[in-house]
Amino acid sequence: MVNVVIDELKQIPLSKQRIEICERKGLGHPDFICDSIMDEVSIALSKEYLKRFGSIMHHNIDKGLLVAGEVERKFGGGKVIKPMLLVFGDRATFNVDNEQIPVEEIAIKTAKEWFKKHLRFVDPEVHVKYQVELKRGAESLVDIFKRKGEFLGANDTSAAVGYAPMTETEKLVLEIEKFLNGKEFKKEHPETGEDVKVMALRKNKELNLTIAMAFVDKFIESESAYFKRKEEILEELNQFVKSKTTMENIEIDLNTLDMRGRGMAGMYLTVLGTSADDGDCGQVGRGNRVSGVIPLNRPVGSEAAAGKNPVSHVGKIYTILTYRIAEDIYKKVPGIQEVYVWLLSQIGKPINMPKIASVQLILDPLTSIKNVSSDVEDIVKGNLDNLKKFCMDLAYGKYPVC
Repeated sequence: MVNVVIDELKQIPLSKQRIEICERKGLGHPDFICDSIMDEVSIALSKEYLKRFGSIMHHNIDKGLLVAGEVERKFGGGKVIKPMLLVFGDRATFNVDNEQIPVEEIAIKTAKEWFKKHLRFVDPEVHVKYQVELKRGAESLVDIFKRKGEFLGANDTSAAVGYAPMTETEKLVLEIEKFLNGKEFKKEHPETGEDVKVMALRKNKELNLTIAMAFVDKFIESESAYFKRKEEILEELNQFVKSKTTMENIEIDLNTLDMRGRGMAGMYLTVLGTSADDGDCGQVGRGNRVSGVIPLNRPVGSEAAAGKNPVSHVGKIYTILTYRIAEDIYKKVPGIQEVYVWLLSQIGKPINMPKIASVQLILDPLTSIKNVSSDVEDIVKGNLDNLKKFCMDLAYGKYPVC
């Protein structure tokens, strides 16, 4: 029997609070690259295990590291001196009943396909080296996958929390990054790289956006050309943001480290469109939450969902599920302004039987906790009852992790 605890949360919804801070790391950010690729490797391995054995075997590809390379930037096009290094870490199942699974080949092939698909200027055969440090799992954790039952035991003792709805600020941060990395924008502004970071500060109805976006040196012929294009993009950004929000006094700052007259040191130029080509390393778990943003005013769990297996590791399952449950509750139960859902697992216990499922509700003034509790509990239990399908959806990558 699932222990569901429902409480009224006596606080002001975030959208009505005075201060809100929210961030998104975009497609070409080193942390986003790590999260995305390691999760794609988990998906690829899950599919391979299902094809060969009819079930998903033990694996967690959630300790990835992208080591920045070295480049020489130059107006009109620089060069890569030292390639980036992508390190795959943690555990996988390499053989079942003497049948070998080409884990290393799958990992590298998946990474190369991701680079080719998402980063226009990165040649995965030339600009990246690969180091696979995946090892065999501990016997006790591997054994979880051999035990009988409809649901596997949890791979860890872990807690997760999700919320709904997203605020206007959170949605806007997400929309801005997707706009800047959209096909139309890149077609119009090929000089912009995929490495985009958006930081939002809302004070009441005032909004300040600090945006970092890499430029690609081969499209920039001079310092004056860089600053001219930056101004054009800033104007376009202002128009886009104003069309998407009702907030007042919108201020947008782009690449604030820039300084005229300092040559290459005064411009955000890259060779490959990502700071990982020279300036910044990346790591799994340092990027966006599964909501797509980093919501600094919200409670968040400590787990990195990216790369964890989708059938026993609650660090992935519960982290994403809490958001799905919160969204279900907010959409289906009237009278709720904001909802937070917490799930806590115990290692080895079935994943559909959390130690506790806690729901915290910020209610409309005329709504009582008594009137909504039954519907909320039904939604929580319904999602847990449907966990088998949810895990298979995770295995096939239906829900993004960053």
